[in-house]
Amino acid sequence: MEISLLFETLISNWEIILLFFFVAILYSSVGFGGGSSYLAILALTSLAFTQIRVIALLCNIVVVSSGTFIYAKNGFYNWKKVIPLVAFSVPMAFLGGYIKISQNFFFVLLGITLIIAAFFMWISKYIIETSKEKQSKKSVKKDASFGGIIGFISGMLGVGGGVFLAPLLYLTKWDTPKKIAATSSFFILVNSIAGLLGQYQNPDFSIEPNITILLLITVFIGGQIGSRLSAKTISPFTIKKITAVLIVIVGLRILWKYLF
Repeated sequence: MEISLLFETLISNWEIILLFFFVAILYSSVGFGGGSSYLAILALTSLAFTQIRVIALLCNIVVVSSGTFIYAKNGFYNWKKVIPLVAFSVPMAFLGGYIKISQNFFFVLLGITLIIAAFFMWISKYIIETSKEKQSKKSVKKDASFGGIIGFISGMLGVGGGVFLAPLLYLTKWDTPKKIAATSSFFILVNSIAGLLGQYQNPDFSIEPNITILLLITVFIGGQIGSRLSAKTISPFTIKKITAVLIVIVGLRILWKYLF
C-alpha cells in the first residue's frame, strides 16, 4: 500500500478522521466502543454500506480491547453472569453479519437503531440512578435471550451492542454500575469479532483499505487517550446527551431519505 495513497485519503477525509478521533475519546472514557456513532458518521459518506459495517466493527474492536483488559485485570467480571449473555450473542452476531441484506433495509434499520440508541443515551442518568436499588435475581434464560437478540441486530448493523445492553442491564438491576460497564465492554468486543467474521463470510463483504487503516489508527490513539481520562471536566452524562442529539439527527435524516 503506497504512502501517497494514504496521504491523499487523509487529506480528502480529514473531517471524518477528526470526528472518529473525538468519538473514540468520548466513548472509551465511559466504557463504550462508539459503533453507533461511527455508523452515523459513515452513513453520511459515499462509502458502500457493506464497507461501513466492516469499518465500524473494526473500530469497535480496537477501542474496547484495552478497556476490556483493564476491567479483567481489576476483577470486574462475574463470569457466571457474563457467560450466559455472550453464549448466544456471539453465534447470533455471526449469523447477523453473515445474512445478506439490501442497502435500503440496512439504512432503515440503522435509522431506527440510532434513534433508539439516542433515547437510551439521553435517559442514561435516570436509568443508572434507578438501578442503584436492590439488584434483581439472576435469570440465565433471560440473559441468554437478551444477548441473542442484541447480538443478532448488532451483527447485521455493524455495532457491538453495548449501547442497548447497558441500559437493559441497568433497568433490570443486573449488577453494580462498574460491573455493568465491564460486561458491556466485553460484550461489545466479542460480538464485534463475531459480527466481523460473519460479514467476512458474506458474499457481499468488501473493505476500503486506505480509509480503514487511517480510521483504525485514529480510534486506537483516541481510545488510549479516552480510557485514561477521568471525566473531571465534562460529565459522562453530558457527553451522552450531546452525542444523543447528534445521533438522533442523523437517524431521522437517514429514515427520511430511505423511507420517503
